[in-house]
Amino acid sequence: MELYLYLALFSPLAGSLFAALFGASPKTIVAGVVPSVLLFVSFVSSTILLLHILSGGDAVHVEMMTWMATGNLYIPFGFVVDQVSVTMMMVVTIVSTIVHVYSIGYMDHDKGFNRFFSYLSAFVFSMMVLVMSDNFAGLFIGWEGVGLCSWLLIGFWYEKESATWAANEAFIMNRIADLGMLIGIFLVYWNTGTLQYDKAFAEMQHLDTAILAWMGIFLFIGAMGKSAQFPLHTWLADAMEGPTPVSALIHAATMVTAGVYLVVRANPLYDLIPHVGLFIASLGAFVALFAASMALVNRDMKRIIAYSTLSQLGYMFVAAGLGAYWVALFHLMAHAFFKALLFLGAGNVMHAMHNELDPFKMGGLRKVMKGTFIMMTLASVALAGIYPLAGFWSKDLILEVAMIEHHYIIYSVLLFTAGLTAFYSFRLVALVFHGEERYKLFGVHPHEAYKFMLIAMSPLLILAIIAGAFKMTYFEMVTQVLPATEYHIHSALTYWIMTIGTQLFVILAIAYAYKKYQVAKEDPAMEKRLCYKILINQYYIPYFYEEYLVKPYRELSTIFWKQVDMKIVDATVDGIAKTIYATGEKTREMQSGNLSTMLKWMVAGTVGLLSLAVVFGLAARYSDEIKVFLSGLGV
Repeated sequence: MELYLYLALFSPLAGSLFAALFGASPKTIVAGVVPSVLLFVSFVSSTILLLHILSGGDAVHVEMMTWMATGNLYIPFGFVVDQVSVTMMMVVTIVSTIVHVYSIGYMDHDKGFNRFFSYLSAFVFSMMVLVMSDNFAGLFIGWEGVGLCSWLLIGFWYEKESATWAANEAFIMNRIADLGMLIGIFLVYWNTGTLQYDKAFAEMQHLDTAILAWMGIFLFIGAMGKSAQFPLHTWLADAMEGPTPVSALIHAATMVTAGVYLVVRANPLYDLIPHVGLFIASLGAFVALFAASMALVNRDMKRIIAYSTLSQLGYMFVAAGLGAYWVALFHLMAHAFFKALLFLGAGNVMHAMHNELDPFKMGGLRKVMKGTFIMMTLASVALAGIYPLAGFWSKDLILEVAMIEHHYIIYSVLLFTAGLTAFYSFRLVALVFHGEERYKLFGVHPHEAYKFMLIAMSPLLILAIIAGAFKMTYFEMVTQVLPATEYHIHSALTYWIMTIGTQLFVILAIAYAYKKYQVAKEDPAMEKRLCYKILINQYYIPYFYEEYLVKPYRELSTIFWKQVDMKIVDATVDGIAKTIYATGEKTREMQSGNLSTMLKWMVAGTVGLLSLAVVFGLAARYSDEIKVFLSGLGV
């Protein structure tokens, strides 16, 4: 099985390096095809490893080589394929392979075609390192690799100032969070003496609760940045400046899911600090509602889907914070399929509409984009949690967990958010695919995407429909390493009332969205309302950051630049340089080649040396007297 582990891990890296060979060349189709084939090899290898685990085989654990060995510190390049990591491997490789194939068509006319596939495969490789490492240090390498690749991909169209700004925002905000995570990793090593998962978690059983709480808090700060939890959330919507396949990959299979994976992987730690877990769950419930509310009024198709991701991440953190780690991972998996499908469908619409993102300028596209219409509609049904699609089985299970654990406020927030999710999802579907063909007013002639792109998307559609059917198989597998808590409403009547009530609530929200937006009319009065202004401006949080954090920091930096750096540091360095230069200019006269001048300098030098010798000799001879004299002066 070790061979399949290496194939799963390093095939994306090989694809990235291959595409990089053509980085500066004009578009070369093999730069897209070969990385896609290698991603498929990684998927097949991951599938074989999954079948091995499902058949009762032991976890596959390899140590390639020693990375660090000094004193008591030992960190190998070690990788493990167990029930948790193989789940993530399957999600990453399935979605990534589809995104790679889709991108061959999507990036067809882009001059950075070759470079794009190099970055994209490197992104996947970094995520595979993150989920397959058997220690916190290896996880951190993949963690930072994902951050670097996200910067490259979000800012892929670097000619656009907005793209470079968004890339820098994502990179810097994640570096702030990663400092917290690094402190958490240091605390783990300082208190357990190891960074290996199994050994560190075993040692944590004997540590003080306060120390464990600080470990959990700092590790979660890293997860907050990567999974864009409040208040480190603003980069996620701005990251939509990158190509749409990048958005699909970031939101479905890489990066933002890494934070949830970290909490799930560190479940033995969070089981020991349930109060920290409750904070995580409470924050997750807040973010779920917070993000859904912003999606209600947004007029950017990709940002609406991005806020949806942020909201669903809140659901995942609720489950993880309440100790239902397998439920969180199940929703992560189900969400990946329909969210990737939504983003790729949005990419089709963007191409058809010449990169237009405002759904109010679309309408009636179902007539010319039937395939994309069907896929995005079914993906929205799954996202809304309608029976029997995947979202129903995973999202409703999180609601059950909150109810069973008696966290009724969290349950109520999540239930209300489910209705908002259905509303904004079908608001988007109604505006884009139904009603009048408003795009004709702008002289646009939309068309369906390439057939092979639709074919590439079809596995995501199938999985978005049937993934819930594998719930029990998944449960039996993953609970071999995660707490095997089953969540069932004690009363069958209560369960059916909850389930039917939730479904009716969601369906009513969908019906209201269709009724309201079937005919898309601009409402000037709406834009003047305070609630609308708050939501469209993201609760003024980006404004707050800009006015009270970024601008003061910029002004302070300007002061230090002009008053300290230029007038003190630069002036000192420049002064030393000028002095040395001026001295050199003066002493150049010594090398004039004139014999008389050189003899004069020789005599002057000899007199100087003799004078120094006399001074030092007298000082040594009369040292005691000099000391008495100086002491008399009080020196």
